[in-house]
Amino acid sequence: MPRAGLTADRLVAAAADLADEVGFDGVTVSALARRFGVKDASLYSHVRGLKDLRTRVALLAGGEMIDRIAAAVAGRAGKDALAAFADAYREYALAHPGRYAATQIPVDQDLVADAPALRRTAEITYGMLRAYGLEEPDLTDAVRLLRSTFHGYCALEAGGGFGAPRDVRRSWDKAIDALHIALTHWPRET
Repeated sequence: MPRAGLTADRLVAAAADLADEVGFDGVTVSALARRFGVKDASLYSHVRGLKDLRTRVALLAGGEMIDRIAAAVAGRAGKDALAAFADAYREYALAHPGRYAATQIPVDQDLVADAPALRRTAEITYGMLRAYGLEEPDLTDAVRLLRSTFHGYCALEAGGGFGAPRDVRRSWDKAIDALHIALTHWPRET
């Protein structure tokens, strides 16, 4: 019988908070059970195990992140949308390191089809890139470029990997300028 007060949503939200506090790798069923003062077995009425819990955190975090990105890009196009998208991405990654790490795990493709947040992420990202006149397969290539650039920059920044005295924000802005130029002059597949 499920313990009163515990729900899957409450557990996932607490796991996301725990991820931000101790890192995504520190999210375990045992750690979450300790947070609620219950035995591990009490959680299995709500989540199937660690993989299920971590996948749910990834979906929650992906939804939070795309909500922020969507609000930032609303009504914008071209470079303005790209900069707003990038800034919202970076702000989320730096403010929520554990949740952000969760968004980087592979998620079962059967779950992707049922996850509105992941579908919305694709719609918003591809919609922003269509303003550059991109079509498939160039859209997929451009998404991969943006994701790898944003993720790499955020990972390096969060880890203190930029030691030069130049302001990190100014370098970020230059990277967005460079991406805008690359997208504007994309080498289209024929």
